[in-house]
Amino acid sequence: MTNWKLNSWRNKPIKHQPVYADKGKIDNVLKELSTFPPLVFAGESRSLKKKLGEVSQGKAFLLQGGDCAESFLEFHPNNIRDFFKVVLQMSLILTVSSKLPVIKVGRVAGQFSKPRSSPVEIKDGKELPSYLGDNINSMDFTKDGREPEPERLLKAYSQSAATLNLLRAFSQGGFADLNKVHFWNMSFVNETAKKKYKEIAEKVSDALAFMEACGINSDNNRRLRTVNFFTSHEALLLPVEEAMTRVDSTTGEYHNTSAHFLWIGDRTRQLNGAHVEYCKGIKNPLGIKCGPSSDPKEIVKLTEVLNPDNEAGRITLIARFGHDQVTKFLPKLIKEIKKAGRNVIWSCDPMHGNTIKSSTGFKTRPFDNVLNEVKNFFKVHQNEGTFGGGLHIEMTGQNVTECTGGAQNITDQDLSSRYHTHCDPRLNANQALELAFLISEEIKKNASFSKNGIQEAS
Repeated sequence: MTNWKLNSWRNKPIKHQPVYADKGKIDNVLKELSTFPPLVFAGESRSLKKKLGEVSQGKAFLLQGGDCAESFLEFHPNNIRDFFKVVLQMSLILTVSSKLPVIKVGRVAGQFSKPRSSPVEIKDGKELPSYLGDNINSMDFTKDGREPEPERLLKAYSQSAATLNLLRAFSQGGFADLNKVHFWNMSFVNETAKKKYKEIAEKVSDALAFMEACGINSDNNRRLRTVNFFTSHEALLLPVEEAMTRVDSTTGEYHNTSAHFLWIGDRTRQLNGAHVEYCKGIKNPLGIKCGPSSDPKEIVKLTEVLNPDNEAGRITLIARFGHDQVTKFLPKLIKEIKKAGRNVIWSCDPMHGNTIKSSTGFKTRPFDNVLNEVKNFFKVHQNEGTFGGGLHIEMTGQNVTECTGGAQNITDQDLSSRYHTHCDPRLNANQALELAFLISEEIKKNASFSKNGIQEAS
């Protein structure tokens, strides 16, 4: 990659970037960020890539989730704890279903910026710039609030560092003890009183009892009380991504140190664009969002540009078609990727293609549509002879009312009671757990199919 430089993206067309009034101030902030310690380390990113390589071979499953856009206002240790708790709960359910290790990646500690469908917002006849994320401007619908502020980037770094510190403590300090996670799930199962959920939970109880009888427990086995947890965000605000990129002293490779995993959004994956140019030079695992507008041949070309060596674990294709469009678009993409022999992970984002406006005026996502997209995603992969290896969702550990439906039966009228998202609607804690339980059968079939396919191919 002789033509690539850390700043070569600056010579390419770029989309969805804020315009700062004071260029000197933003330049100084970016210079300051470039001197800050890394948030994550190159060795951690390499470890994640290795684990994702196992996902691409059908030997593991990827669970990726978190906020649509993190906020300064909701930053609190309890919120981080509750988010992490739900990820652990979902992971345990998916592990039992698939009999595969689950790789846990959060949309956290850096997921602030969001591309918007319109650069402006109109309320009561007044037009102002759109909200772009807390690290850029404010949700306050005022002229000053919507002005991009460079200092927000420093606050975002500080919040990300604190979040990561707490997540590392939770993942290694005993909070992730398997027995605790199972107890939390049992509480959810008892509340719902659903037979199917109870059957899955009882399998975990039996497994834990068997291990205990064999003398294997969290007191003498560290792996039962600790987990590996990784972070991710959209590689959108490229000046910041550049400032947080470092040369790994052990390999001489460039790594983005603001997150372990970065993805390119559906709106910024132009082959000749700045975002692709930047990402092709860093060694982190990468995701590519694929929607109805995706040209399968272009996606193949993107995988070639971003992963010229066809390295396992490097590229995750994140499908976001909508529950009624999956069977139309996904098979075409799979066929092109297979034809080209590209090594990818297939992950399902059932959120972005299922956004609607409720009768009460709130942006929402019906739970049944989210569920159906996941189910259709797995069915397509089984039909095409490929492994659907991931789930990518916007969710929170809080009891919000942003997505309608689910066992709680949240209605359009309920949305206003606890609608807290700064951008797109998220599954609440119970809805996220319910989704994990409801797709358990598809996950099981998918995993068995994959194992059989691997055996036949070997």
